[in-house]
Amino acid sequence: MYYYHQMDVPADLPSPMGPQASRLRRRMRLLISRFRVPDDALPGSLALSHRRCGKPSCHCVQGDGHPLWTLTFMAGGKKRVETIPAHWLDVIRPRVEAGRRFKKVAAELLLINAELLVLARNQRSRTSRRPGSQPP
Repeated sequence: MYYYHQMDVPADLPSPMGPQASRLRRRMRLLISRFRVPDDALPGSLALSHRRCGKPSCHCVQGDGHPLWTLTFMAGGKKRVETIPAHWLDVIRPRVEAGRRFKKVAAELLLINAELLVLARNQRSRTSRRPGSQPP
């Protein structure tokens, strides 16, 4: 199992101050405490489509076709579509949902880090503009 951990911030990047920074850090600590990579999580999404088999005597010639479940995900910068047997759906569906939840939390953590960086930059800019202060 993998755990997210915060790397040391270089000394030249000040930590932002104030209520907004405190709120962001609290949210980050909460997310990190819950941040676990599920061992069996899957990327992508499940989709149901219908295909005709091509046999002239099959019922699918007149109807919607045979049901076909697929898992679509990105791997190595390319879109992959894998067929999923119908009897695997009860096992695969929760794994895809776990992957989606994991991705959402990871994206929120990255956004919080970016917001903290912007706050630090803005606070540093304000202090350097004060009269009599030295530019960095």
